Amino acid sequence: MKFGIIGAGATGLAAAYDLSSKGHEVKIYEASDFIGGHASTFQVAGSELEKGYHHWFTNDTDIISLIGEVGLKEIIEWFPSSVGTYQDGKIYKFLSPFDLMKYKPLGFIDRIRMGLSSLQIRYIKDWHKLESISAKEWLIRNTNREIYHAFWEPMLRGKFGEENYEKVSMAWIWGKMTTRFASRKNILAKEVLGYPNGSFSHLFQLLAKTCESNSAEIFLSTQIKRIRGSNSGEVFMTIGQQGEEEAFDAVIASTPSHIFNCLTEGLSKEYRSKLLNIKYMAAVLIVLVLKHPLSDVYWLNIADRSVPFIGIIEHTNLVGSERYKGRNIVYLSNYLSEDHELYKMTGSELFDTYLPHLKKINPDFTADWVKEYHHHKIPNAQPVVDTNYGKNIPAHETGIQNLYLANTSQVYPQDRGTNYSVAMGRKMAHLALLNLKNE
Repeated sequence: MKFGIIGAGATGLAAAYDLSSKGHEVKIYEASDFIGGHASTFQVAGSELEKGYHHWFTNDTDIISLIGEVGLKEIIEWFPSSVGTYQDGKIYKFLSPFDLMKYKPLGFIDRIRMGLSSLQIRYIKDWHKLESISAKEWLIRNTNREIYHAFWEPMLRGKFGEENYEKVSMAWIWGKMTTRFASRKNILAKEVLGYPNGSFSHLFQLLAKTCESNSAEIFLSTQIKRIRGSNSGEVFMTIGQQGEEEAFDAVIASTPSHIFNCLTEGLSKEYRSKLLNIKYMAAVLIVLVLKHPLSDVYWLNIADRSVPFIGIIEHTNLVGSERYKGRNIVYLSNYLSEDHELYKMTGSELFDTYLPHLKKINPDFTADWVKEYHHHKIPNAQPVVDTNYGKNIPAHETGIQNLYLANTSQVYPQDRGTNYSVAMGRKMAHLALLNLKNE
């Protein structure tokens, strides 16, 4: 069988790996000049580093299994994580449930209420009941307005923007929190996170090499111009600058929903409506390379909305600075709509905007700590998961025979990540083969 795959990220490479390993002809088309998608890397201090921060949870079994299959199990290292929240000029650590009792932006009784609500979320089994309820509504109802405004609202606002944060489904909060709970052995244990020695590029490069050794072909800097089905069941794609059309027994596309809508002929009105209902936020990152640590926390949520970014992920507080010649790696993270003024800024403009706020995090910080910085924009990084989102997700089977869609908007209720992308890619490979066998 002959398969076309659009996208050389985790989804596309996982699908290609399974299909090519079974002896099928596979061609992968990637519009960028690199593989890895949202987990692609660049060089810092002689080492590879993800453009956007990445890690694995202990329950990310699909990608961990794949790493074992390709013989890279030894690269996975596990580290105790540290989490905190910056509010009212102070960093509050959340290493255990008892740390919540020290969170002074809330009164003592509200701290207890907040802790109990977290336990309540942990033990919810049927998340479907949360789909039609906004996170704002559920959190206010099950805690109170003071807790919501002090802790939850700033993070939702930062993650999904002014226009979206009040619409976000409680099912998304459930998915986010249960993933983190699952990375602890028990309620009192510290969270443990995984990171590959040498970066995520080890896995993606080996997957690509394995696919190519199985006679798959990878075409970088190659755009798909058009996709159409046929009465015979073949799927035709118009490829690259030359615009040559090629036939495939099946095609798996990992493009964002609105781009897939523009590429594809013959989709039903209902399916197109679901594609266009999906809205995305872009990830915008400034990656700092510092002489000194900014804090002693790995993942610092910024609840103070006077600070123009929503998170500080200090990568070397997880894996150690020795991997980067003693330099400290810090991501300043934001999720923005593409019409936001911060999104439109150049890297130097954004750096200058962010720089004064770092002294709030560490009063000793000075600009000469910064050895270098990098600016990355990752469009279509975060789908906006609003209420009743599950009813509006486009199906993997597109209604065009042997054409499949597999993108981050379909990872639900979990939040998008490489683990779920790998699982989705392998699932699509299996489904495509099964459907062709049954034709």
